[in-house]
Amino acid sequence: MLKLRLSRGGTKKRPVYKVVVADSRFARDGRFIEKVGFFNPLLPKEKKERVGLEAERIKYWLGQGAKPTTRVARILGENELMPMPANGNNPIKAVPKKERNKKEEDNKEAPKAEAAPAAEAPKEEAPKAEAPKEEAPKAEAPEEEAPAEEKK
Repeated sequence: MLKLRLSRGGTKKRPVYKVVVADSRFARDGRFIEKVGFFNPLLPKEKKERVGLEAERIKYWLGQGAKPTTRVARILGENELMPMPANGNNPIKAVPKKERNKKEEDNKEAPKAEAAPAAEAPKEEAPKAEAPKEEAPKAEAPEEEAPAEEKK
């Protein structure tokens, strides 16, 4: 599978990246098919020298089926070569790890207490829900097979 990704260069603690098209099996800094740009994260975001991209070649490789990595997709989105990817949702990213572990332990205990009443409710509703389930799979089966054929 072809990937548009960053290949690290520069010296220790002074990274400079090449935006390259490479097979996903190749090493990060190893063999690549074509260099299509560069990215210097040390420069401020306002400077145009921070990112350089060959727009036509990137569009060509995207047309050939190359998939950008998350970071490259953001860079391409900022330069309007493709739609900006959706932001990831990691609400606990800014919480220190020690506090995060405490919250996870609290969350594990709470669902156990809530799980017991929740388990009883579906048992009562199960006979009512069985009749519609028999009809639904027959109608959904052809729809599921159609997208599988399109993917090939």
